[in-house]
Amino acid sequence: MHSGIQERDGGVARYYRSDSATNAAVSTEITGYVASALVYLHARTGKQEYLDAAVRAARYLTHEVWNCAASTFPFEPDSDRAYFFDLGIIVRGLLAVWRATGEEEFRTRAQEATLSLAFDFLGDGSFHPVISLPDKQPLPEEPRWSRKPGCYQLKSALAWREIGDPHARQLFDAAVAFALTDHERFLEEEKDREKLMDRLHAYCYFLEALLFTSDTRDALALGIKRAGQLLREIAPSFERSDVNAQLLRIRLVAHHLGSVQLDEDAARKEALRTASFQALDATDVRLRGGFWFGRKGAQMLPFSNPVSTAFCLQALALWDDHQAGRWSFELPQLI
Repeated sequence: MHSGIQERDGGVARYYRSDSATNAAVSTEITGYVASALVYLHARTGKQEYLDAAVRAARYLTHEVWNCAASTFPFEPDSDRAYFFDLGIIVRGLLAVWRATGEEEFRTRAQEATLSLAFDFLGDGSFHPVISLPDKQPLPEEPRWSRKPGCYQLKSALAWREIGDPHARQLFDAAVAFALTDHERFLEEEKDREKLMDRLHAYCYFLEALLFTSDTRDALALGIKRAGQLLREIAPSFERSDVNAQLLRIRLVAHHLGSVQLDEDAARKEALRTASFQALDATDVRLRGGFWFGRKGAQMLPFSNPVSTAFCLQALALWDDHQAGRWSFELPQLI
C-alpha cells in the first residue's frame, strides 16, 4: 500500500529492485495477482483502503490495458504478444474485484478475456503459451517452461471454471486431462537444479489448480510429496520464497478439504522459511513488510516482489488460522 509498487494509475510493477532503487515495468499479470491479493486483504481486515486499491488495479486493466482491437489483454501495455497464463490470472483478479464490489464492468471484461483464452490459444490437444498481436499467431516454443504448453497452465485455466459458464467449464476439464498427462514429465525434463526451483514454482500452479477438482487426490498427494522433497534438496543453493508459500497453502487447503492429510512438521518448516523472507525491519518504506523473491546460499536476492508478497502473506495467514482452529477459507480466495 505504501511501497510505490502500485503506480498511481493502478498498474503494479513486476518487482522493486533494491540495489538500484527502481521499479521494474508495470505488468498486467502482476496487476491481476495484486488485485486478488488486495481483495483478500479487504476480506480479512475490512479496511476500505485495500478494496479501493483493488478497484484501481482492476480499472487500470479494463480501461488502460485491454486491447479492444484484439479483444485480449497484452503481456504489457501496448505489447505485441499475449500469454495464456497471464490472461487467466487477470481474469481471476477481475472476478475477485467484481465479487467484492458488484461492478459489472469487471465481470464483463473477464468474460471477454475467457473467450480469448478459448479461441486465441487453442492448439492441437493443448493451449499455446504465447501468441503474437494483432495477428494472434502462436510464437515458436522455446526450452524454458513459460514458452511451452505445460501442466502449470492449469491455474490459468481456472478462469474457465470460475466464470460460471458450462461450456467454459468443459474447457477447464479438458485442461485438467492434459495437465495430468504432463505433470511428471514437467519436473523430470529439467536437469539444472537452480532452474528446477523455478519449475517447482510453476509446478505448484498445477497443484493449486488440483485443489479445485474432486477426483485427482492421488496426483495431488504425489505432487505435494515430490515438490516438498525437491524444495528441501535444492533450497541450500537456491530457494524461492513463493515456492515455500505455495506449497504451504496447498498443504493447508488440501488438508481442510479432506483431500490430503497434512504433514504438520513439513508445514511448520515451510511457514518458518516463508516468514524468513519478509523484510520486517527495513527502514526503507519501499521494502518494509514486503517479501524478497529468493536467496542463493546465504545471500538474499535484491528483488522485493509483489507476487511473492501476496503468496507469502496468504500462506502465513492460513497457517495462523489453521493453528488457531478458525479455518474459513474459500477456494476462490486463492491468490
